[in-house]
Amino acid sequence: MERCRRRATPGTPLLFLAFLLLSSRTARSEEDRDGLWDAWGPWSECSRTCGGGASYSLRRCLSSKSCEGRNIRYRTCSNVDCPPEAGDFRAQQCSAHNDVKHHGQFYEWLPVSNDPDNPCSLKCQAKGTTLVVELAPKVLDGTRCYTESLDMCISGLCQIVGCDHQLGSTIKEDNCGVCNGDGSTCRLVRGQYKSQLSATKVDDTVVAVPYGSRHIRLVLKGPDHLYLETKTLQGAKGENSLSSTGTFLVDNSSVDFQKFPDKEILRMTGPLTADFIVKIRNSGPADSTVQFIFYQPIIHRWRETDFFPCSATCGGGYQLTSAECYDLRSNRVVADQYCHYYPENVKPKPKLQECNLDPCPARWEATPWTACSSSCGGGIQSRAVSCVEEDIQGHVTSVEEWKCMYTPKMPSVQPCNIFDCPKWLAQEWSPVTVPSFFVR
Repeated sequence: MERCRRRATPGTPLLFLAFLLLSSRTARSEEDRDGLWDAWGPWSECSRTCGGGASYSLRRCLSSKSCEGRNIRYRTCSNVDCPPEAGDFRAQQCSAHNDVKHHGQFYEWLPVSNDPDNPCSLKCQAKGTTLVVELAPKVLDGTRCYTESLDMCISGLCQIVGCDHQLGSTIKEDNCGVCNGDGSTCRLVRGQYKSQLSATKVDDTVVAVPYGSRHIRLVLKGPDHLYLETKTLQGAKGENSLSSTGTFLVDNSSVDFQKFPDKEILRMTGPLTADFIVKIRNSGPADSTVQFIFYQPIIHRWRETDFFPCSATCGGGYQLTSAECYDLRSNRVVADQYCHYYPENVKPKPKLQECNLDPCPARWEATPWTACSSSCGGGIQSRAVSCVEEDIQGHVTSVEEWKCMYTPKMPSVQPCNIFDCPKWLAQEWSPVTVPSFFVR
């Protein structure tokens, strides 16, 4: 073993030098490769004004030979929600072909989304038919690859986009719609409804899906028919009969409905902008079943309050926090019972902290007044006045009077009992009376 160590020792510096040389060549080759490119140019205009688009930047190869690397780079832009009336971006591209004849005939084109094989081609379906046509090999940059994903098509390829709107990011929203969240702000609601309709009862409520819910999916199996009732936060009511397959805008919420001979499928990505009541209407003698699933926001949540005022203005005190139940819809504090309704809600424990730890400033302190020197007629009484400081533990000690120079010193002597003393007051003499024995 000793002989092996002696042989290995001289070779170790050579291996280290070889590693440094290889690293230096690698770094130099990367510098040479980047040095063959011109600087990146300015970013282009965004491909969209809202809803998430793409912008690109170009650079030029300065070498007479080919350069390694890319001459184009992309970034996301316009990452703000489009107004509801703007409609679906892929649908807009399909409808742009409505005035172009296809095999000698005009069609109203509807988007075909979520193509697993080529999500970035523009496939459209002629309304009212089964005809599906690829109207363009590539959708416009910024088009979503899938309806329920932020991934976008750029130059005909589906690029991963995180919920932070960064290309290549893998950060995802949780089921509650919180970017990189833990799913604690909503709850999963799932269940099954079986119709109990009759000739006298032709309508019934399947489930109420509240404002803000996400990822709603209902599947009806049977002859009956689904329809929607809505109620906005402002109290406006509406109804949608869901008479045909398609994507509809109901109270600013996108509703995807598919109607088949023996079933109906209702999807809403959300978040819903109104309260939705899914109802069922009797359409046949057989019973129907509806399976539903969605994520309901926890609209009442505990909110920690700020610290209450300190128990002391100086010298060290304590202050506490509390928790209040907050309604996220109305933005107001409500009774605690609303938060107790959700088992997921855990009321935060009060926090305690010290406060106002600075020593209290020096102050004048006086002893009680002595008894007055006279009970009336004016006297004087006195007291001892001294400058004191109080430490954090509450101990009071006398200090030099100059430390209290910025506050007026309390008087140490004052007059007292300044009212007059009582005294005897003589009245005038009464008339002289004569004794009866002098009277004859």
